[in-house]
Amino acid sequence: MEFDFEALPPRDRYRLLCSFVAPRPIALVTTRSESGIANAAPMSFFNVFSQDPPIVILGIQKRPDGTEKDTIRNIRRSGEFVVNLCDMGLAQQMVDCGHPFAEDEDEITLTGLSHARSLKIAPPRVAEAPASMECRVEQLIEYPNRVIVLGEVVQMHVRDTCLDADGHYVLPEAYQPIARLHADNYIVADRQFVLTESADLADRPRR
Repeated sequence: MEFDFEALPPRDRYRLLCSFVAPRPIALVTTRSESGIANAAPMSFFNVFSQDPPIVILGIQKRPDGTEKDTIRNIRRSGEFVVNLCDMGLAQQMVDCGHPFAEDEDEITLTGLSHARSLKIAPPRVAEAPASMECRVEQLIEYPNRVIVLGEVVQMHVRDTCLDADGHYVLPEAYQPIARLHADNYIVADRQFVLTESADLADRPRR
């Protein structure tokens, strides 16, 4: 089957892209309102794109009525946000944070999660998250119905049990992130395997 994306309606493009570009990691993004209320929202249009500088990217869609979500309004105003990564321990709360709560309601508290203080920025992180990244906005790329947020990671918090004794490598039995497939379908990284380069390539020259 062929799909002409220049003619295809946005909803159909969304279904195809999200069904085949999967699984996608989930960022539970925490921000803070102008009045100091914490906001938390799950996002699967998210990934890491660079380590030097350390850049993460978010894609934040407008609401159906065309207004901006609390997350991007808070990010525009403060230039700060936290990416909290998700495992099965907070999977249900992550989904519940996507409920359209009022602007003055704290999703972290309402879903049974806990605040933890960030070290370099104002928005709190989620205490139950296996890892959290404090970020400052590097760039906002504007589209009519979406904003692409590039954020620089300035501090990372990692649960001690997720890493080996040297703090270098993730222990796959301890950190099993969940990711989104399509619609309400998710997957957990509980079956991991190792792949290395084919042995017959070992002697080939490298650029």
